[in-house]
Amino acid sequence: MGVVLIAFLIIGLALPVLPLHVHHGLGLSTFVVGLVTGSQFAASLFSRVWSGHYADRRGAKRAVIAGLLRAVAAGLLYFVSLSFVRTPWASVTILLAGRALLGSAESFIITGAVSWGLALVDPTNAGRVIAWMGMAMFAALAIGGPIGTTLYAFGGFGAVAAATTLIPLITILLVVPIASVAAQRGVSPELTKVIRAVWMPGLGSALSTIGFGAMIGFSSLLSGERGWNPVWLNFSSFAIALVASRMFFGHLPDKFGGAKVALACVFIEAAGLALIWLTPDYRWAALGAALTGFGYSLVYPGLGVEAVRRAPPQNRGLVMGAYTVFLDVALGLGSPALGLIANWSGLGSVFLATTLTTLGTAFVALWLLAPKNGTKISIAASPVIKAKQCSRAIG
Repeated sequence: MGVVLIAFLIIGLALPVLPLHVHHGLGLSTFVVGLVTGSQFAASLFSRVWSGHYADRRGAKRAVIAGLLRAVAAGLLYFVSLSFVRTPWASVTILLAGRALLGSAESFIITGAVSWGLALVDPTNAGRVIAWMGMAMFAALAIGGPIGTTLYAFGGFGAVAAATTLIPLITILLVVPIASVAAQRGVSPELTKVIRAVWMPGLGSALSTIGFGAMIGFSSLLSGERGWNPVWLNFSSFAIALVASRMFFGHLPDKFGGAKVALACVFIEAAGLALIWLTPDYRWAALGAALTGFGYSLVYPGLGVEAVRRAPPQNRGLVMGAYTVFLDVALGLGSPALGLIANWSGLGSVFLATTLTTLGTAFVALWLLAPKNGTKISIAASPVIKAKQCSRAIG
C-alpha cells in the first residue's frame, strides 16, 4: 500500500495541472484536454492483460518494478515536450506519448500491487485488499492535487515533469528490499473465458468510472470557469472522501456482497455529480465532489469482488487485469467524449451526462443480484482445488 501511495503521486501531481497546461499553456481545445487526460487510460487498456499475465508468471514484485521504470521514462518525455511549446501540436504529441507510457506504468504498478496483496491474504478478504489498494491510490491523488498545483505555480509544467521522473526512482529503492511472493503456477485460461467471467462486473464499473473521468478531466476547468478557488478543491474533496470511505467501510463488500454495496453506493455518486452540475457555489460543489468520491469508493471494489470470486487463485492477476480493462475503456474513450460534450454545450453539461451514465451501474448491480446470475464461474482448470475453495465455488 505504501508503494502504491508513493507511486501514484506521479499521477496525482499532473491531474489538476494537465488541463491547465494543455488548454491555457498550449492554447488547445477542451477536446484535446480530454484526449490527453484519457490517453493514459487508453494506453492502460493495451497493457492491462499483459501486466496481469506478467504478474502471474514472473511475480508481482517484478511487475511493480517494471511499472516504476516505465514511469521514469514517462517523466523524461514530459521534459522533452516542453522543448516544443512554441509548436503546440508537436508538444502535445510528445506529451501524449509520455501519458501513454505512464498508462503502461500504472497498469503494471496497480495490477502487480493488487496481485501481491491478494497473495498475502485469505480469499474472503479480497474485497478489502482491492479497496485498500485503491485507498492508497486515491490518497496519493488527493495529496498530489495541491502539491502538483503548487509545483505548477512555482516552476510550471517542468517542475511537474521533474517530480514525475524522480518519485518513481525513489520508490524503486523502497520496493527492492520488500519480500516478494512466489509466482502462481497453473493452467493459463483462454482470454475469452476471462472476459466472459468478468464482463458484467466490468461494465458496471465502467459506467460508474465515467464520473471519475469527469472529476479528473474537467473539475478544475469547471472551477476556473465558475470562479471557484482553489481549482484543486473539488478533486481533492473527491479523493479524500473516497479514501475515508474505503478506510472505514472497505470491509462491506466482503461482508454484505459486492453487488449489494455497489447498488447502494452508485446512487450516492450520481447525487454528487448532479450537485456539481446544479450549484453555483464552490462549497456545495465541494460537497458534491465528496459525495461523488464516497459513492464511487465502493463501486469499484464491490464489483471487483464479483469478478475475483469467479477466478481460481493462480489467475487472479489476469482476472484483475481484465476487470480493470473496463475502467481503462471508460476513461480512454469517455474522457474525449466528455470533451466533445463540453465543446458543444458547456463544462457543466459534462456532469449532467455523467450523472445519467453512472445510474446505469444500478441496472448491472441488479442483474448480478439475480439468483441465476450469482453463481461463481471457474475460468480455468486447476490441478488441485482445496475443499474449502470448492465449497465457495459452488455456494
